[in-house]
Amino acid sequence: MNFDFASPYASTRLPVFARNVVSTSHPLAAQAGLRMLYAGGNAVDAAVAAAAAMTICEPVSNGLGSDAFCILWDGQTLHGLNASGRAPAAWTPEYFRRKYGQDVAAPPKRGFDAVTVPGAVSSWVALSERFGKLPFADLMQPAIEIAERGYLVPVVVRQKWAAATPELQSLPGFAQSFMPWGRAPDVGELFQFKAAARGLRAIAGSRGQAFYGGEIAQAIERFATTHGGSLKASDFAAYQPEWVTPIAKDYRGYALHEIPPNGQGIAALIALGILDTFDVASLPVDGVDSQHLQIEAMKLAFADVYRYVAEPASMDVSVEQMLDDAYLASRAKLIDLKKAQDFGAGNPVKGGTIYLTAADENGMMVSFIQSNYMGFGSGCVEPTFGISLQNRGHGFSVDAKAANPANLVAPGKRPFHTIIPAFLTKDGQPVMSYGVMGANMQPQGHMQTLVRMLDYGQNPQAACDAPRWRYNAGLEINVEAALDARTVQGLAERGHRVEVINDSYQDFGAGQFIWRAGDPMVEGYVAASDARRDGQAVGF
Repeated sequence: MNFDFASPYASTRLPVFARNVVSTSHPLAAQAGLRMLYAGGNAVDAAVAAAAAMTICEPVSNGLGSDAFCILWDGQTLHGLNASGRAPAAWTPEYFRRKYGQDVAAPPKRGFDAVTVPGAVSSWVALSERFGKLPFADLMQPAIEIAERGYLVPVVVRQKWAAATPELQSLPGFAQSFMPWGRAPDVGELFQFKAAARGLRAIAGSRGQAFYGGEIAQAIERFATTHGGSLKASDFAAYQPEWVTPIAKDYRGYALHEIPPNGQGIAALIALGILDTFDVASLPVDGVDSQHLQIEAMKLAFADVYRYVAEPASMDVSVEQMLDDAYLASRAKLIDLKKAQDFGAGNPVKGGTIYLTAADENGMMVSFIQSNYMGFGSGCVEPTFGISLQNRGHGFSVDAKAANPANLVAPGKRPFHTIIPAFLTKDGQPVMSYGVMGANMQPQGHMQTLVRMLDYGQNPQAACDAPRWRYNAGLEINVEAALDARTVQGLAERGHRVEVINDSYQDFGAGQFIWRAGDPMVEGYVAASDARRDGQAVGF
């Protein structure tokens, strides 16, 4: 790919060129990954070490009680790993109706009844056992050191920490863990998380067994029982991550790969499949025509995803049906190039997260995402081992007549998931490991940045720096303040209900990108990191 390395957008970042690269949203996590590479580890070792460090460095977005997904190129083959959590054995629609009333639509947003079995730790173990080179305990050491010594709270993380505190401060274990000062931290204030260091040591020493049925699981069960939850150590012991085959869609001679449902990655593939029927490159890159077309394609994708995507065994249409070329071409015909629309779901039947990426000189590339869902997840933090628990259970439906009946809660079932890593290949060979974190912004970010690179030749850092939009619902979109004012006005004239937002932490996602420049031993990689977060790309 012949990128244009001129920067058309205001940026604080330049691309990083190296043979071994780690890109994350916090510098200490990037350094943790780099330590593993310097020690003779590979990209998987780097990614796992960085992921463990991120649970400490960015607790708003992830913790030891998170879920995770991964796509990796092992040098010859692409692999997918689904480490999203399953519902406790006690969870049924009746369970929630009994506790929250007959009209309850979904499990609560916060508290123990929002927590499914966290899968992130299992992903670290599975990746290390299958592909890593270094001892698993070594991978946990940087995170343990950061948790014990503490780190100075950065600007962006502090903003979201402070914003979440009023809602979460009364939840079990939250204030003890994340308000040791009796308040949210100030910028540059030292945060130590010694309980999490204890948890990480137990995970390191047992290769995750302490978490899945051992002393950590037992501590979580006691904590949950005390506070009205139903999580059991047996739910943890029964949990296993799942190796999966990524799904893909061709676009401009490349193939974008995503994790199959229960995640929303298919939304990016649907949108690209629709865009592939248009000559996007003929439209000015930041002009209203290009942006309008991408927004409408994304709307069509979400209309189907929110209707059909759930745990695969519960879906009444297949991935293949949703990605069928003829079906997507028929959906593309619904787009009016001069008018915004609110699309309904089609009929494809025939008859707030951290993302990181790492790559090494031997060609291994890792695309990894980890999240507690909403800021600080459930708000519940087991105090002995510092396990900050996600709230993925809130993604279930309790009503069989809901818009997506396939996503009805059931024991051992996985909910619809928002976090998605991405991977790009060409002719069966690896090209780019990347992701854009941030709830439903993720497939939108995957699509917007990829269009910029493949249709317009923008380099990964420029594609990352470029102003973004975010589709919400109906005709509503948010745009970054840096988006050309003429384009914003043009979108409004076409019927989009536009709100300009300056807060980019979740609203417009944050990405990390590693593009393979050629032979990894010679040309290496081009890496980018998003200035919307506190992170960086590093390498050697």
